[in-house]
Amino acid sequence: MALYEHVFLARQDLSSQQVEALVEQYKGVIEANGGSVGKVENWGLKSLTYRINKNRKAHYTLMDLTAPAAAIQEMERQMGLSEDVLRFMTIRVEAHEEGPSAMMQKRDDREREGRFGDRPRFGDRDRGDRGGDRDRGPRRPREQAEGAAE
Repeated sequence: MALYEHVFLARQDLSSQQVEALVEQYKGVIEANGGSVGKVENWGLKSLTYRINKNRKAHYTLMDLTAPAAAIQEMERQMGLSEDVLRFMTIRVEAHEEGPSAMMQKRDDREREGRFGDRPRFGDRDRGDRGGDRDRGPRRPREQAEGAAE
């Protein structure tokens, strides 16, 4: 059987319990067709880059699957019919990642650093590097500038 990573986006107005119910529903589809579900990660409610069906946010969920192609096709067919699922994508992989996914690692890094990390505050910056107030010298008259361009 092939290995897959599957990510789906659920509507923003669903509760986390309803998203878990969707995960259980699709787990059942995979298992009924001879596959198995490994790690399931809920990435939480995140903002979308653009609106999808009038939704500005979505619940993101990652599933590691070991299943035959028929099981994946059936799960994707049911997701396409569901009004609760906005988008989904399944990718075949050589091996499942051990430990948390890259999205969860980024979240852990942000929590450790705090909200702004190690960035300097606005008043702490050295203004000499940006050159905002540097003197550029006298301006040439317009006739000279146009004559040089011709």
